[in-house]
Amino acid sequence: MKRALFPGRFQPPHWGHVYAVTEILREVDEVVVAVGSAQFNYLMKDPFTAGERIWMLREALREGGVDLGRVVAIPIPNVENNLEWLGRVRSYAPPFQVVYTGNPFVALLFREAGYEVRQQPMYHRERYSSTRVRELMLRGDPQWEELVPRSVAEIVKAIGGVERLKTAATGEAEPHRW
Repeated sequence: MKRALFPGRFQPPHWGHVYAVTEILREVDEVVVAVGSAQFNYLMKDPFTAGERIWMLREALREGGVDLGRVVAIPIPNVENNLEWLGRVRSYAPPFQVVYTGNPFVALLFREAGYEVRQQPMYHRERYSSTRVRELMLRGDPQWEELVPRSVAEIVKAIGGVERLKTAATGEAEPHRW
């Protein structure tokens, strides 16, 4: 069995992510979707929790017709030391043989660790990016809903995600310091 790792933040998942997973599954038996920066949430760059993102991903992939029996979604917290992060990924994920990423730094880390690394399949990258989705949300532009599966838009609305993002953008959602 050939298993791939597909790391990302998925803040939020969009149609490009669904396309990437669909294409990856043409080449491997299973894909492990590693939801990175798992400990961050309620921030402008990271408004959604790891659990919310895994939920959104599952529903987006289902809506896109992906066989969920071939997908494993896991949270991966960040650490400041990149080699420690690589070790954390290995300990959180089931064994994998190939990594799909569009991030050159992530590609370098995995190549140096001996993994086969492939370019993540891209689908209209200029249109489908989580950064763009969040920017449209912040502007109050309803076009963000066209960039994500309907199920993702429904989840974002149900959890008050747009309002959360706007609050985070005002600086009012500073991390709590003990």
